[in-house]
Amino acid sequence: MLNQGYELDRVFQALADGTRRAMVERLVRGPAPVSELARPFAMSLPAVMQHLQVLEASGLVRSEKVGRVRTCQIEPAVLRIAEEWLGAQRTSWERRLDRLDDYLTEDSDPQENGSTP
Repeated sequence: MLNQGYELDRVFQALADGTRRAMVERLVRGPAPVSELARPFAMSLPAVMQHLQVLEASGLVRSEKVGRVRTCQIEPAVLRIAEEWLGAQRTSWERRLDRLDDYLTEDSDPQENGSTP
């Protein structure tokens, strides 16, 4: 579990930046060359490469160079780790909110309070 926690930390750190999230959103649709990933951003190619290095270090993105073109693609298994963690958190909070709703509904039952509707 410790290893998965470290991996999860790296994924969320990589996704903390809007530029990298936009790159991931683009790569979810399919592989893309670095030049295409860089196009929407007003930054130098070296700055784009730094963002891609963070994404690669997190395991979210894999790249391959063929000739002069570096193509990037998403690593779905790593993205799934974050998705599963978020899903578990949502489930936990939904249970807590359901219990709170049950408690509040129980407590506000007019029959139990001795009042009439």
